[in-house]
Amino acid sequence: MTSTEAKLRHFLKETTEDLRRTRRQLDKLLATRSEPIAIVGMACRYPGGVRSPEQLWELVESGGDAITDFPTDRDWGEVPSSTRSGGFLPDAAEFDPAFFGMSPREALATDPQQRVLLELAWEALERAGIVPGTLRHSRTGVFVGALHQDYQSVLDQVPDLPPGFSATGNACSVMSGRIAYTLGLEGPAVTIDTACSSSLVALHQATLALRSGDCPLALAGGVTVMSTPSAFIDFTQQEGLAPDGRCKSFSDDADGTSFSEGAGLLVLERLSDAERNGHQVLALLRGSAVNSDGASNGLTAPNGSAQRRVLSSALDNAGLRPSDVDVVEAHGTGTRLGDPIEAGALLATYGQDRERPLLLGSLKSNIGHTQAAAGVGGVIKMVGALRHGIVPATLHVGRASSRVDWADGAVELATAARPWPETDRPRRAGVSSFGISGTNAHVIVEQAAPQPRVSRQSQAESTEEGQPSPWVLSGQDASALREQARLLDAHLRGRTLSARDIGGALALSRTHFARRALVTSPEGLRALAEGEPSADVVRGTALSATGPV
Repeated sequence: MTSTEAKLRHFLKETTEDLRRTRRQLDKLLATRSEPIAIVGMACRYPGGVRSPEQLWELVESGGDAITDFPTDRDWGEVPSSTRSGGFLPDAAEFDPAFFGMSPREALATDPQQRVLLELAWEALERAGIVPGTLRHSRTGVFVGALHQDYQSVLDQVPDLPPGFSATGNACSVMSGRIAYTLGLEGPAVTIDTACSSSLVALHQATLALRSGDCPLALAGGVTVMSTPSAFIDFTQQEGLAPDGRCKSFSDDADGTSFSEGAGLLVLERLSDAERNGHQVLALLRGSAVNSDGASNGLTAPNGSAQRRVLSSALDNAGLRPSDVDVVEAHGTGTRLGDPIEAGALLATYGQDRERPLLLGSLKSNIGHTQAAAGVGGVIKMVGALRHGIVPATLHVGRASSRVDWADGAVELATAARPWPETDRPRRAGVSSFGISGTNAHVIVEQAAPQPRVSRQSQAESTEEGQPSPWVLSGQDASALREQARLLDAHLRGRTLSARDIGGALALSRTHFARRALVTSPEGLRALAEGEPSADVVRGTALSATGPV
């Protein structure tokens, strides 16, 4: 072999190895860019006294209607509105500023939307098994959808308001920024306003950030609290509100939308990270897409073609066919214009080339249109449906809309709850949100694969040493400690859970505050909640750390 041939062979060998290395890197990049995103924690507030995902599921599973009269504690007075009903958060004004290091004066000047988001961020992380304090200085991202900015007009009526806090307390950017500041999170902190699609767009942006490596963990969702009745007044002038305050999604009786309040946050991470970190995977975000109506027949008018495109793009992003999705949680605002356009887009995409009909529903029929929190509420509802194997009923439908040609495809309105059976593939649902600005979003949620379960124990069972499994609870003061006990007791009623798992979660995935109690029985837990003495409760105050001993 000549030296030239040897050099050529060496060159070809090196080039081949470079190509293989490049191919491995490309495959890894492509896998990362398409990796499912795991939902590992959820927290929410919605009308009907809903303060958790479990309570939201109970509401929709039972066919609950959360619409009520206007709140009486906001000094709205006589409102020139075509309806006196909507969906509201009765405790929107309640807040513990000291818990989040805020003074009462700063809390007063802070939009209740910021305050609710702080509470949900803490709850969502703890529900994911993550101690919030452990994320300080991490690259965790925050993506929040919000649109109402009317609390400042309420503050303008407050005499002698302490200066210095209202600017940050009412800035849209601080919706996400305050969470990042309070918890010490150093990833992207972004507030998004695309009107009614804001929270789904926030989820979409969070998935992009996770897949690109901008952050390893993200909080994403949205919030709406109406400090004034301006939305009702504006839409009354446009004749867009249902007189009875109820969304009759895809119904022949549809007569306008219903405005409501709500908030929801999800904890998201790449599936591989969730599995490595040992986090429970509630469901997966398989794909998502966002687009705009563009130059349609009106700034606020829905665009059926754009909706079809965003549905198809989300399916492409997930690598799925329309028949791979069983249910769509629709935007479904209950308007005579919007619902038929949305139904037509669904019939043209999901309704084709499938054996079983796509089931269609909308959370808005239960709680009204929660605006910037609507999309994330639909996701939380669908996570519950995926996990329970039930498609809940859509309310207020005497007859499916005659403005829709339902024969154009295999789409069926779920007017009664029905089982969602297991098949040879995971259950999947699409969730849609369309903003009045023209920004459309669609995400596809997938049932998580079964995860290994530890053997269950009843609360009466003992540990391996033959002793009761201890539960450690804590709070910043005695009343907070009692409230923690009350909440845990309420959560456990009607459920059979492992006492050791509960003890482990309380010990390892909760922040330990100064006032503490050790509980060794359910009776002790109830005694702690009621402030009563019990031999099964040991109370105490932890000493502050002063250094090595």
